[in-house]
Amino acid sequence: MNRRNFIQIGIAGAGILNAARSSGDAVAATNKTMRRKSSDAIIVEATIADLQAAMSSGKLTAKALTNLYLARINAIDKSGPSINSIIELNPDALAIAASLDKERAAKGPRGPLHGIPVLLKDNIATFDNMQTTAGSLALVGLKPPRDAFLVTQLREAGAVILGKTNLSEWANIRSSRATSGWSGRGGLTKNPYALDRNTSGSSSGSGASIAASLAAVAVGTETDGSIISPANVNGLVGIKPTLGLISRNGIIPISHSQDTAGPMTRNVTDAAILLTAMAGSDKRDAATSDANKNKTDYTKFLKVDGLKGARIGVVRANFDVANGANDLVVAVIEDALTVLKAQGATLIDVVLPNAGKYGDSEFQVLLYELKADMAAYLAEFAPGAKIKTLQDIIEFNEKNKTTEMPYFGQDTFIRAAKKGGLDSQEYLDALANNHRYSRAEGIDAVMKEHKLDALVAPSGDVAWLTDCIKGDNSGGSFTSPAAVAGYPHITVPAGAVYGLPVGISFVASAWSEPKLIEIAYAYEQASNLRRAPMFAKSINPIMKTKPNKAVG
Repeated sequence: MNRRNFIQIGIAGAGILNAARSSGDAVAATNKTMRRKSSDAIIVEATIADLQAAMSSGKLTAKALTNLYLARINAIDKSGPSINSIIELNPDALAIAASLDKERAAKGPRGPLHGIPVLLKDNIATFDNMQTTAGSLALVGLKPPRDAFLVTQLREAGAVILGKTNLSEWANIRSSRATSGWSGRGGLTKNPYALDRNTSGSSSGSGASIAASLAAVAVGTETDGSIISPANVNGLVGIKPTLGLISRNGIIPISHSQDTAGPMTRNVTDAAILLTAMAGSDKRDAATSDANKNKTDYTKFLKVDGLKGARIGVVRANFDVANGANDLVVAVIEDALTVLKAQGATLIDVVLPNAGKYGDSEFQVLLYELKADMAAYLAEFAPGAKIKTLQDIIEFNEKNKTTEMPYFGQDTFIRAAKKGGLDSQEYLDALANNHRYSRAEGIDAVMKEHKLDALVAPSGDVAWLTDCIKGDNSGGSFTSPAAVAGYPHITVPAGAVYGLPVGISFVASAWSEPKLIEIAYAYEQASNLRRAPMFAKSINPIMKTKPNKAVG
């Protein structure tokens, strides 16, 4: 159960894939023609290795590459299908790229990210000519005094920060009836697989933009599901790392017990490259004290035989149609399990113990920490601003109802603002409950009992039609166990039902990113099921009979 399930916030989501007919096919055919003729064909679905090879050979420069992405953003994000995934572009991107070209010519590349355009979610602070607003008008005009730590690392790795992506405002914690992918500043992001369907929250823009090849890679953030769910819906690889592997300093917060940034990419290799660049200890984030001794070059674990001998626990509760699982999604993941076995994995059906014992306590922790952590962020990254507390944000929203609250309110903010401090017994008890049942008596217990390398389940349910009146209808997911525990979670494209992506999730104990990447990469290479979006206006087939089997 994630926080959408107990407060209907919309952190979960999912999707299904295999093309619709009529208008969807017409759009797809038009798009294929456009892509064949377009000068941006070199960047569509391109990997980091593809782009580095083009730059090394002289076919591209970083500046030319950046220009290609900017042109594609103009054609697809701002016009054409208008997916509206990018909230702001970096006016200095071309100058940064040109400088990196000069450096490459003089010294060679710094590494795999040299000259590679990267998008950041708009809750990650940058000390440049862009804003950092979490999609809220309340923070417009406030300039952070420095980059977030992970941004500094990306710049040092030679990345070109191309822009900021739209998100579910305030990372989807404002209201119990929110619409994922909508923010007061950015508007609504559309799903590139079907424009009337949702991108899930809260890293919606990061998911949609990378699915549409508007940059090489993007960074998302997660509290519970906000990397995994939009990655799932948009046919991407998403990694929510161990809490503390990547610094949160400079990220607009919800909860220091669960927040983390992570990669959102079109393949496992690029995710490993991006994770390697961002991981590391930061003196401003105590949770990262063990990051340097645990981080590594994650590309070393890209092994095609990574499933051979692996023991993987199948969390059957998440396959249970009688308890709400979608039978079409389950069919896709059952096929994925066949691939895992064929590649040498041993699968063991397991019960994840105590998974239902931290639903309300997770929410209570989020409320307490939101109040405290927001004030701390504003003091550090918006010094001198009139808005200093969560209550100030609530009052701003009330004064600006027309633009900030046209579809849903801020009941969750109001509940959080009424909480006491982090010394409150209710908070301390809830946090202890979360850690007990999600860690030692949860994920760690089942993995130790069965001697497992990972747990596996469907990443989530089907993509839903966006409805700003009723809010999200996202269904279930597998995000909360790892989110509450602070443990790593990877989703990989697993197939398709009716044109929308479905992901498979791998979860394990703290600092197990190397093994999860081995498993995820081996599965990806054996299955190869990611498909690029065709920007169909709608995928909503009317069928006389249900298909016997999901295909993709």
